Amino acid sequence: MADQLYLSCWIRGFTAQNALAYFQKALTRFPFSRLAPVASVRVYAIEYVEPPALEKRFEDELEVSELVAAAREFQNPDCAYQVETCWDLMQQGGDGDWQLQPARVALLCFAPEFDNELGDNIRVEFGIDGPFVPDPGGNLLAVRANIRSLLHLTSDLTAALPVQRVTIWSDSEDNLADKLAAALEGEA
Repeated sequence: MADQLYLSCWIRGFTAQNALAYFQKALTRFPFSRLAPVASVRVYAIEYVEPPALEKRFEDELEVSELVAAAREFQNPDCAYQVETCWDLMQQGGDGDWQLQPARVALLCFAPEFDNELGDNIRVEFGIDGPFVPDPGGNLLAVRANIRSLLHLTSDLTAALPVQRVTIWSDSEDNLADKLAAALEGEA
């Protein structure tokens, strides 16, 4: 069963004053899609039920500094900053062939006083875990490439930021490693 997949980072010394600096470092390590160079920035105050204080779309030449500059106008200890964009993953097309395609992803930064259930500081929302979990009879090479991209991003973020803790998780709290092992057992 498909599940939503996330990456959460807890940063040492994270404050309202340095939140956007850390977010900018994370964004500079993110592999933005070359096939769909589009992003939007949203700023939420206090909690997600409030309408965004800012919503701005960027196209073509994506500059991380411009994305962060737009958010910086709303820098407060009770805000969440979201960049919604795409990255390129192997995906199965309508014709059944696997090919590199843009996949939606959201990168978030939670200032310390924003209502955040986990208390993580930086989060990546990958969408459904389907591209990372092999289906019986599916393309293992394509899934392996996607897992490599996920692990590479995790490694880049932990190298760029003073990460205290990092976790890859899902809404159902299923262990991704267990899910992969079970899927691969079905392949054997």
